[in-house]
Amino acid sequence: MDPKLTEVSQLFERFKAAFIRRDFETCTKLLSQLKVLLTEFPSLPPLFKESPNAVHELTIARDIFEQAVILSVKTEDQDAFERDFFQLKPYYTDTCGVIPPSPQEYPILGLNLLRLLVQNRIAEFHTELELLPPSALENPCIKHAVELEQSFMEGAYNRVLSARQTVPHETYVYFMDLLAKTVRDEIAGCSEKAYDYLSLADSKQILMFSSDQELSAYITEEHPEWEIKNGCVFFQKAKESAPSKEIPSLQLINQTLSYARELERIV
Repeated sequence: MDPKLTEVSQLFERFKAAFIRRDFETCTKLLSQLKVLLTEFPSLPPLFKESPNAVHELTIARDIFEQAVILSVKTEDQDAFERDFFQLKPYYTDTCGVIPPSPQEYPILGLNLLRLLVQNRIAEFHTELELLPPSALENPCIKHAVELEQSFMEGAYNRVLSARQTVPHETYVYFMDLLAKTVRDEIAGCSEKAYDYLSLADSKQILMFSSDQELSAYITEEHPEWEIKNGCVFFQKAKESAPSKEIPSLQLINQTLSYARELERIV
């Protein structure tokens, strides 16, 4: 085996061992070294030069970038996710027929769709979706992301929140938690505009919390202006604290009459 390929393979094994130990700091350092070493492989994008080791080089590079994407989820680094995903994407789109398909392809493509949904990048979500073959829509990972987007656009927030229980891959939980927070914040904003107060039971049901403690913690962290008393959540305090703007009615009347007089002169 080529010495450079051997070095990358050995370093990648160390990366995977550290990942199993959940030593993500070591993983990050090893990943940086691996990316530097991969630049010495001529068969990788964008060059795609033919070589005796091309298949092996492309396969291990793809595996490394897939692990990099998963690592970014574990470390909750969305910027790293985007960088690593775009480095990985050519291995899915430009190496068909050169190397065997990866079992991680659709889970990662679905994960990227979920990330775009969480970041409210709906146009990019649909662009990425249109680039997939029709058969991909039947894959559970892609289907999950599509159904979530439909529920979100329809305002069926209960379906969005309950979808966390049926994620098709364990890496999806991080983005599902972010999406759940976005949805709860949206529901909370609507609730305080629609009601003066709600009972604790109704508040838990609307925000889909299973206990009073979860609801109380959410209010403390996200809406300290709300008040819990007598078994209810009061939003009135938040409404009263909002500054109200006085309408200068007399001034508006005078201006309107002035415009009317000027209009008569013009006519």
